[in-house]
Amino acid sequence: MNSKKTILITGAAGFLGSHLCDRFIHEGFSVIGMDNFITGDKKNISHLDNHSNFRFIEHDVTEFIKIDGDLDYILHFASPASPIDYLKIPIQTLKVGSLGTHNLLGLAKAKKARILVASTSEVYGDPLVHPQPESYFGNVNSIGPRGVYDEAKRFQESITMAYHRFHGLDVRIVRIFNTYGPRMRLNDGRVIPAFMGQVLRGEDLTVFGDGLQTRSFCYVDDQVEGIFRLLFSEYSYPVNIGNPNETTILDFAKEIISLGNSSQKIVYKPLPQNDPLQRQPDITLAKQLLDWQPKVYRNQGMKITFDYFKGLTEEELYKKEHKDFSTYNKH
Repeated sequence: MNSKKTILITGAAGFLGSHLCDRFIHEGFSVIGMDNFITGDKKNISHLDNHSNFRFIEHDVTEFIKIDGDLDYILHFASPASPIDYLKIPIQTLKVGSLGTHNLLGLAKAKKARILVASTSEVYGDPLVHPQPESYFGNVNSIGPRGVYDEAKRFQESITMAYHRFHGLDVRIVRIFNTYGPRMRLNDGRVIPAFMGQVLRGEDLTVFGDGLQTRSFCYVDDQVEGIFRLLFSEYSYPVNIGNPNETTILDFAKEIISLGNSSQKIVYKPLPQNDPLQRQPDITLAKQLLDWQPKVYRNQGMKITFDYFKGLTEEELYKKEHKDFSTYNKH
């Protein structure tokens, strides 16, 4: 890759955003990271503070974005991604998917840059088709509690394609399925950090519903590779990137207990509203288009992730609240 290419990565201090910063710096790009730390964490990018190919701008993408100089690529990864977060900051979640995306598409148009937006498997809702191909339109409750995230991402896809069709903008859309790895937030409410945190704290593991709902987990390095290949492909429509190796939540809880050599019990709680019962990507398109498929087995990736969480301080391990969102809820 040309070392002079410049890429803007929004949500740079988030879990996925920070790994993307690392990858593009490794590939010789000049990386501009942008984040307002609403859910991101400065420590995720602290190792890049003095890197000659990294510049950071603290900014909320829902406000006007100004970048001096040339810009070749944009990765729009700014958004709360955890149900706990987006239920606490519903308006901000909708704004980053709508106003934020609009601002970044406008920036891409002005700079003649290629833009890749981060969509989600949540656009499929609680799917009636299994596994989910990109051609499936989804089964989404637009006014349910999860609608603030689902519809923000669906709108994001719509406006991205409108800019592509109307303005001829060079766009890419990745539909990300459950991804995990180091730098996940321990208390973000998602199943992997939740179970690992409970094991490390010696608590019983909480399973919602009967635990027979399924998820498919993709290790972060595989996800980043898929995104990287998609950005440099010539395909403008959505592409699923995820791991089709499906497991029930109950079996997964048992795996994590075994990983920690612990003997905790599993306790059951009611299933949250509109929580999808099945989630598995059809990655046929990614295989054909990008010659991509996940390479990291779940037992390998989970051990690396568990070791990362084991390395947290006691204060981080027992911290219940990640953020005070009160300043953002005035919007």
